[in-house]
Amino acid sequence: MKTIRIGSGAGYGGDRLEPALTLLEKGNLDYLCFECLAERTIALAQKEKIANPEKGYNHLLEYRMNEVLPLTKQTQTKIITNMGAANPLAAMRKTAEIAQNQGIKGLKIAAVYGDDVLDQLTDLKELRILETGMPLHTLGDTIISANAYLGVDGILQALKSGADIILTGRVSDPALFLAPMIYEFGWEMNDYGKLGKGTLIGHLLECAGQLSGGYFADLEQKYVPELWDLGFPFAEVDEKGNGYVSKIEGTGGKITSATCTEQLLYEIHDPANYLTPDCVADFSQVEFKTLAENKIQFQNGKGKKPTNFYKVSVGYRNGFSGEGQISYGGYDCVNRAKWAGEIVRKRLEKWDFEEIKTELIGYDSITPFDGNPEAIPEVRLRVIAKAASLEMVRKVGQEVETLYTNGPAAGGGVSQSAEEIISVLSVLLPKKLAQAQIEYMNS
Repeated sequence: MKTIRIGSGAGYGGDRLEPALTLLEKGNLDYLCFECLAERTIALAQKEKIANPEKGYNHLLEYRMNEVLPLTKQTQTKIITNMGAANPLAAMRKTAEIAQNQGIKGLKIAAVYGDDVLDQLTDLKELRILETGMPLHTLGDTIISANAYLGVDGILQALKSGADIILTGRVSDPALFLAPMIYEFGWEMNDYGKLGKGTLIGHLLECAGQLSGGYFADLEQKYVPELWDLGFPFAEVDEKGNGYVSKIEGTGGKITSATCTEQLLYEIHDPANYLTPDCVADFSQVEFKTLAENKIQFQNGKGKKPTNFYKVSVGYRNGFSGEGQISYGGYDCVNRAKWAGEIVRKRLEKWDFEEIKTELIGYDSITPFDGNPEAIPEVRLRVIAKAASLEMVRKVGQEVETLYTNGPAAGGGVSQSAEEIISVLSVLLPKKLAQAQIEYMNS
């Protein structure tokens, strides 16, 4: 029975590269997928593209491709990635340029786009925002991006055309991994049982190191060995959608039923009805079986017919935020830091801030401390505020800095920042209004 191997080269936009190179060198892979987009990531990429039409792709694209392309050519491994972000065409051109500069011939590079549906939303202002229930027009002219979560269609078309490197914009995360299974095994697009199994595999792999113990580990109950040298996972899968996940022998981390279970439930609202563009996956009966150390079999993934809608991430300008931080240590540091926060808040009240928040990192910034404040050796005051202009929010950090000589004793280590807030909301768009498009270049 035919099998293929698919590796995970990244779990987010800024992920490290070494584990991906190890997979290419030692994993005997057919495909390596880099999942590098989050909801807000693509909105920020669209903002960058607005400023420079040749940008808007992942900021580590050049770094990764410089290292990956020689190994890709050597091992005949195909690369599928959403590092195209807001500008897959520019990412394709840059990748082709890197290949040419390295003297790598014979690579077919594809750009999959069509997920940018900002123009389509112009006449659909009554669409309901999923998070608030309000109509889209309530965002006014603040919208800067709208990207639909496309499925496997564009990637499949590129694979059928012989592409070696495929750079997409916004597609669903599992689609990066599902597409090569459909292509290699000839699965029908209405065989939802197999699509559900493939979506399960894609979901397990999409966050890379998380399946190997990253974001899973703690020192007492869930210890993960050699976390500093975390190995990224791969899946070996057969034409029925069965197989196992593992990692390269000798790399750090661990893949167990527990790490697989945590990743299975990661970002899943309803395990029995995980909505994706290609199917509604059902993970409710999934079981994991240990075949050997770091070798876990998956089984009982299922799927149903997909909905008629794409989820669309809408990025919009949401004002500006300014921040200032300062540390206090030693005797009575908690009360001195609280006092400093009150001083800054009083100073900021003379201006028209939409919101002002103060917190003590190490005391109440995540969970309230209910013990003896005198037992805390140091805290860091964080003041953050929101306003309509960048000029105004810069006052936050400036006021925190003046605590050096105008606040409680022994404050130090001030930092300050100010930036525009890009927020993300979601709407549902009929699938007929978005279609994948593909262009190619050869090295």
